[in-house]
Amino acid sequence: MKMKKSGLLLSGLAAALLTMVAPTAQAAWALNMTQGISAISRNIYSLHMMVFWVCVVLAVLVFGVMIYSLVRFRKSQGAVPDTSLVHNTKAEIIWTAIPIAILVVMAVPATRTLIETDDATKTELTIRVTGYQWKWGYEYVGSGVTVLSTLDRDSNFARQLGSGIDPNSVPNYLLNVDHALVVPADTKVRLLISAQDVIHSWWVPALAIKKDAIPGFVNEAWFKIDAANTGLFRGQCAELCGRDHGFMPIVIDVRSKADFEAWLRTQKALQQPADAAAPAAAPATAAPASAANAAATVRAAPARS
Repeated sequence: MKMKKSGLLLSGLAAALLTMVAPTAQAAWALNMTQGISAISRNIYSLHMMVFWVCVVLAVLVFGVMIYSLVRFRKSQGAVPDTSLVHNTKAEIIWTAIPIAILVVMAVPATRTLIETDDATKTELTIRVTGYQWKWGYEYVGSGVTVLSTLDRDSNFARQLGSGIDPNSVPNYLLNVDHALVVPADTKVRLLISAQDVIHSWWVPALAIKKDAIPGFVNEAWFKIDAANTGLFRGQCAELCGRDHGFMPIVIDVRSKADFEAWLRTQKALQQPADAAAPAAAPATAAPASAANAAATVRAAPARS
């Protein structure tokens, strides 16, 4: 038995040492939410901080009174418990009314923010987001442009067992894609989020958006990124969706309105060359048939006497 306990102790120490020497995860060390890159994300952050400080004040008051009572009125100091105080209407009203007032104070801004997050009216661009195992599809509604976004090749090679590639040498390991979701800044964008196979979850912390992608159901979200916040922002699938759930990153490429329009025109030209050329080619291909029909008509016409 002693040898078994010693073996377990040694195994535990070895596991602890391996944990200490293992490569660190490539994630930013943070203890709080991000303020994000849009007005709605900052509103959510402000609401979070307000509730946090209310909880801090309540914790200090409650635990302060509790610790003071335990120390001040302990048995070793000769304190005698009061057995007569079994009911006090005034005390019960006070400790019921105060929590209700606190909840109401927190509920008003929370409700206002919640209503704002669901207000997807007056949007300027609609994008259909579809989750697949294990990639994301983006369709720019009304433009004919679609983008399929999957884990980039460098991260995909490095994650393979026996690849010999140090993950620390790969920029944005497991957080980069081959084709990012390109969106314009200073534009209200509406997202229609669904899935093709299993439940996924589209989560981008900088936008304060986390919406489940459910097959046969469409969830709605929106954002309007500040004009100054162009650049790349990353997220991930936040729903366990199968074997490669950890390899479904999200990258948003925020561009100015002019750059976005130029990108969209380029994508239209690349993705719809055949459709654009078909109407122009149709009259030319129809001409020989018309000429042949005319010649046949001439040949079939009876000779005049």
